[in-house]
Amino acid sequence: MQQQEEQHKLKQSLGFVDATMIVAGSMIGSGIFIVTADMARNLGGAGWILLLWLISGFITIIAALSYGELAGMMPKAGGQFIYIQKAYGNFVAFLYGWTVFAVIQTGVIAAVAVAFAKYTGVFFPSLGTDNILFTIGKINISAANIVAIILIILLSVINNYGVKNGKLIQLIFTSAKILALAALIICGLAVGLNSDTFAQNFQHAWTAQKTVFENGELTTTSLTGIALILALGTSIIGPLFSSDAWNNVTFIAGEIKDPKKNIPLSLLAGTLIVTALYILTNITYLALLPVQGDPNAADVIGQGISFADQDRVGTAAAYMILGNGAAYVMAALIMISTFGCNNGLILSGARVYYAMAKEGLFFKKAEKLNKYDVPGIAIIVQCIWACLLCLSGTYGDLLNYSTFASLLFYIVTIAGLFILRKKWKDVERPYKAFGYPLIPALYILIAFSICVILLITTPGYTGGGLVIVAVGIPFYFLTKKK
Repeated sequence: MQQQEEQHKLKQSLGFVDATMIVAGSMIGSGIFIVTADMARNLGGAGWILLLWLISGFITIIAALSYGELAGMMPKAGGQFIYIQKAYGNFVAFLYGWTVFAVIQTGVIAAVAVAFAKYTGVFFPSLGTDNILFTIGKINISAANIVAIILIILLSVINNYGVKNGKLIQLIFTSAKILALAALIICGLAVGLNSDTFAQNFQHAWTAQKTVFENGELTTTSLTGIALILALGTSIIGPLFSSDAWNNVTFIAGEIKDPKKNIPLSLLAGTLIVTALYILTNITYLALLPVQGDPNAADVIGQGISFADQDRVGTAAAYMILGNGAAYVMAALIMISTFGCNNGLILSGARVYYAMAKEGLFFKKAEKLNKYDVPGIAIIVQCIWACLLCLSGTYGDLLNYSTFASLLFYIVTIAGLFILRKKWKDVERPYKAFGYPLIPALYILIAFSICVILLITTPGYTGGGLVIVAVGIPFYFLTKKK
């Protein structure tokens, strides 16, 4: 083993731009093109929609600033797993790593791959979700499931041949989707601001209402007081999910040049870029489409944001710019976006299991580096589990579970910043968390409040997230005993 480690080690081949592309590329998937529809139904007012995107961006940025200090202190492969281990010990760190493997990373990889496959079906209907190939019990396996699995295997193989391959894909596809989003924003605002749609949306910007379409009837309920607070706390999950995975760059810290400097800077740059794009994209939606709509309407204007076809707000907005070609343009954009997103997730996720294995908390073979100096076994194990999740059909629920679990571990990690300030007083800190202790404490307060609201409003999903974390407890003691 010692000889193998001497021959093969993680190589610092990623610069600041590469790290920033991993942050931004892992964040931008398909959520930005979809989740605003659900927010419009749950909240109604344009002001509330933009406010939640602003809050989501704000807490993402302040979390990234807090992680910057931890990354500067511990620039090692595994990132957040290492931070939790040093603050709380092996038990809590294992629960985090277990949850990353069980749902947070692999569940998102599966869901993003299926999203890629769904939009592939726009160009090739035979590869879509409607083409059921066979059934296993109650699970229908469609052509889209197979396309998703092929995508995961392809990206896993590419990343198994060295970090430079993954770096190149990340640079190309992240640059492409940032430019495409910027084009959507510029063209959308140029068209939309020539109409009165934006002004009309803001006439009643702070009128909060929940709209439900059931049994062919549309019902609207006004939201005030506690009901409004609960609706805000529930609806912010969409923007938070769309902004998640920014922490993935910490997983690959061992392969970043000058990590004490470049990881904090890339966290800040990447989250700022994506937050600005997301807010401007939603302003574009509001300039092109009315917030409220009718699910029975025959055109995109009548359906509005709230009842965009299959919640595809991005496609509806593009239709206002491009007409009938919008579906194909947006499908291509989302395919580019999800391809790059999954590359970043696959590239970085395996480093968590590699770090766990080195601490004796995962399969021992997962700590081995292949001849291309990447954790090949960890990539393969991640690939297999993500593919099984694609076949299970549970990835949609797993996303809901994982978003809550991710939020919990973000709280735990940033709370660990306070612990390590006392525990490691004399350790060098090349970068110190902005606004400490107030800003990190503010994040903990906001994130904890959202968790409490989710426990009240969506106990099924939050309870599922807690169960998945808890299932790791017996696995920890089995691993420790072995």
